[in-house]
Amino acid sequence: MAQPYKPHSAHWGVFSAAWDGKNLSVKPHPGDPDPNPLIDNFPGALRHKARVVSPMVRKGWLEKGPGPDTRRGSDTFVPMSWPEVLDLLAAELLRVKDEHGPQAVFGGSYGWSSAGRFHHAQSQVHRFLNVTLGGYVRSVNNYSAGAALPMLPHVMASMEAVARRNVTWEQIVEHSDFVLCFGGMALKNSRVASGGISRHIERNAMRAAAERGCRFVSISPLRSDLPDEAAFDWLPVMPGTDTALMLALVHTLVENGLHDAGFIDRYCDGWVTFEDYLMGRSDGTPKSAAWAAALCGIDPQRIVTLARALAGKRVLVVVSHSLQRAEHGEQPVWMGVVLAAALGQIGLPGGGYNYALGTLAHYGKRNNAVATAALPQGTNGVDDFIPVARISDMLLHPGEPFDYNGVRRRYPHIRLAYWAGGNPFHHHQDLHRLAEAFRTLDTLIVHESAWTATARHADIVLPCTMTLEREDIGATPTDPLMVAMHRIVEPHGLARDDYDIFCDLAERMGQRSAFSEGRTAREWLAHLYERTRTGLEALGHDAPDFETFWERGEITLPQEADDGGLLRAFRRDPRANPLPTPSGKVQISSPTVAAFDYADCPGHPVWLPFKHAPTKEHPLWLVANQPHNKLHSQLDFGGHSQAGKRRGREVCTMHPEAAAPRGIAEGDIVRLYNEVGACLASAHLDAAMREDVIQLPTGAWYDPATDEQGRPMCVHGNPNVLTRDIGTSSLAQGCAGQLTTIQMERFDGALPAITAFDPPVSNA
Repeated sequence: MAQPYKPHSAHWGVFSAAWDGKNLSVKPHPGDPDPNPLIDNFPGALRHKARVVSPMVRKGWLEKGPGPDTRRGSDTFVPMSWPEVLDLLAAELLRVKDEHGPQAVFGGSYGWSSAGRFHHAQSQVHRFLNVTLGGYVRSVNNYSAGAALPMLPHVMASMEAVARRNVTWEQIVEHSDFVLCFGGMALKNSRVASGGISRHIERNAMRAAAERGCRFVSISPLRSDLPDEAAFDWLPVMPGTDTALMLALVHTLVENGLHDAGFIDRYCDGWVTFEDYLMGRSDGTPKSAAWAAALCGIDPQRIVTLARALAGKRVLVVVSHSLQRAEHGEQPVWMGVVLAAALGQIGLPGGGYNYALGTLAHYGKRNNAVATAALPQGTNGVDDFIPVARISDMLLHPGEPFDYNGVRRRYPHIRLAYWAGGNPFHHHQDLHRLAEAFRTLDTLIVHESAWTATARHADIVLPCTMTLEREDIGATPTDPLMVAMHRIVEPHGLARDDYDIFCDLAERMGQRSAFSEGRTAREWLAHLYERTRTGLEALGHDAPDFETFWERGEITLPQEADDGGLLRAFRRDPRANPLPTPSGKVQISSPTVAAFDYADCPGHPVWLPFKHAPTKEHPLWLVANQPHNKLHSQLDFGGHSQAGKRRGREVCTMHPEAAAPRGIAEGDIVRLYNEVGACLASAHLDAAMREDVIQLPTGAWYDPATDEQGRPMCVHGNPNVLTRDIGTSSLAQGCAGQLTTIQMERFDGALPAITAFDPPVSNA
């Protein structure tokens, strides 16, 4: 019998779903003007063979006990009952705590597993480790903005202030004359938001702004990085050279007296030092349009014409996450601020600088006037941390020093890693090296709903529910809809909620009461909702109790005025509203950063050539950007994601001029390779991109095999077997996985089968 549709939410949109015992039906929220088709990954994924259906323990770990093991990632597994596996796991956690202390435990997990605010796996595992062990080694920042997060506070303000509480799409529609999109603003990115999103407005906002006369300029090697609705101009820049182009734009402005000297004098600090570099007085090289043209592949007259057109106009400078996910990723983030300052636009409606606008659906929106609660994580008693993208370095080189944001630190010696709700075999670089790093652990524990590569490398795998199999609350600070996420279907196999797993595990460690505070999952939802209810009541708005909210399925939250946040207040009165920088102003140059004395990140933005630029052996740039048919690698086995593959493999896009001399035709299987690794993909030819660029999105599940010559490769098309495991710079140590260099050839060998979605062999 067909069941009624019930409300739910995911990172890619609010929707409702119905389950009839065999089939799942989904439909987007009726108020969404541009729904995200990613919800169509759910029906085929819910009961897929890739689901983990029972607790599993790696055979080698059972036989030999904890310790480094080269079989990790290729071993068989033994099914266990929940009581057995929890007893085993509790004993191992207590062993590591007693022998090595909590500083030997790494609390992994990335925050994208669920849009729900309670069943947020990262919060759950961190709370558990804090309560039961007294803490854990943590990671800081994230893979998406690893360079920007530490850099922006040195220059302007926190990323929260610059990305989320700044220029909105409403302002762009009404005020902007130019929007410079460094790295583009692809709709596939703004279709998702941590915590869910009820209205995808970006496409219509771009259309409305363009129809009013706003000029969008996409600076990207890929024309597809901005939608046609923006009616944009395209500058097909060489990958990694955006900083050089920005320098040339500012040089042209200064050379012609078109920069806003008054704004710089009143609102900025450190201009003189930077201008000496810009005009070539400090190094003998003026950063002119002619200088940049040779680096960027953009005609110098186009650069000059664009710079002149910007002067005196309401200009918004946007720098995407993609630019700082590369060597020297801090530089375009900083230089974008300087370009906006030279134009005198910072703090104006629809103008200035908005880092990462278009990257996520909750950027460029008004903020809610009431707060939404999250699960408290407790206090971490361990001081050690690593930048998130330095996992392999930490595991392979314990005790070795590393630089981060002006401090010399040392990698801790990790014996046990606990992962819940994350898949580093999607996010991380040089996956063969990551697999090697995981083999150094005593024990790797993973909560997973499906057999990801991370689960396959684990020693203990605990099956957890998918979002549709549990109740939660969907909310994000910039979306006015709070959603009661009803359970749509019962858990698959022996899957359990992370919370229930941790409660039973905490009980075995004598900490159940401290972890659960005596609440069931439903009672936690009511407890967390109360913060929002009291906020609504204080503002005089409708404030239904939890049961009423749950029955309604959603409530609309009031939003704050579109006031431009900290940067608007700073522009209005810089003395009364200084920026949180050492000078209280925009730091065109930073004495703090200069004092770090990092050769790869000096005291003002500069052009630094890539160490790993194209060579004769690897002449092509590979752009490993986010996929359009899934979020990261989530539900890669879902119907919508699978429909985008060809012959079971991910599709890589290339210019016909790159394909022709290699004998590659549409649909051919190609082998992409460099000194790091190799992968197979299906070729798609498209002239709307640079000839020296190959585009292969991330997200295909890692499926390692060897070719006929015995060389390792991913047969499914995961580009992170090709990306180099290096930091953006000594300052941020961010992920540099957006760009790498490769060679490419047609693959004429026997085509290996895709096995990424097959459960590993079990010794049942």
